[in-house]
Amino acid sequence: MYSFESKVRYSEVDSEGYITLNSILDYFQDCSFFQSEELGVGLGYMEKKGMAWVLSSWQVEVKRYPLYGEKITVSTWPYGFKGFFGYRNYVMEGRDGEAAVCANSIWVLLDLKSSRPARVPQEMADAYQFCPRLPMEEASRKIPLPEHMEGKPQFPVHKYHIDTNRHVNNGKYVSMAQEYLPQGFRTGSMKAEYRKAAVYGDMVYPFAIQEGTKVTVSLADGQQNPYAIIELEEKQ
Repeated sequence: MYSFESKVRYSEVDSEGYITLNSILDYFQDCSFFQSEELGVGLGYMEKKGMAWVLSSWQVEVKRYPLYGEKITVSTWPYGFKGFFGYRNYVMEGRDGEAAVCANSIWVLLDLKSSRPARVPQEMADAYQFCPRLPMEEASRKIPLPEHMEGKPQFPVHKYHIDTNRHVNNGKYVSMAQEYLPQGFRTGSMKAEYRKAAVYGDMVYPFAIQEGTKVTVSLADGQQNPYAIIELEEKQ
């Protein structure tokens, strides 16, 4: 397990002073990168190997949103590799030491030259120590698209959406999807499925639908093939 401590910054909170969902995702993503760097299998190692980890799916459960100024501890650990898949959990603990947010993620190891999934090398697998998986409800990494989704105005991928893999960062898709939430909607759980990478200059065609307390957003290309599908359930 790898952990680091921080404090919720003003730049990370919403209009009510609570940390945003996107800031939580940033903390989780940073935590996994910090661990990989510490173990010698970080960005430099991956670049030499011509490989990159890309996110296949998120499952995030929010018990409560930490407040501005609150001390937090962010932790992550892998719990398995299978073929070209990597499986990783995350926890954000608040000042009370209780888990405020838990998450599960599934990653795919990509060969950058062929743009195809690659089996996890043994030396990379040996660098990590597995921990038991969180007792979260196991959700499918596939999100079915509802019928009769409403088309929204298209928009381009901007430079600030792009990460070191030269495509839209996984958290940016979630930020895009939240534009279609009703006013006052606070997310209690989020699932995301990433189907293909959007790059700078691509156009994004959003489709959204609300069904009860759940909002589903498809961020698609011009043929309505999703780059990513985001499902957000309102906190009760």
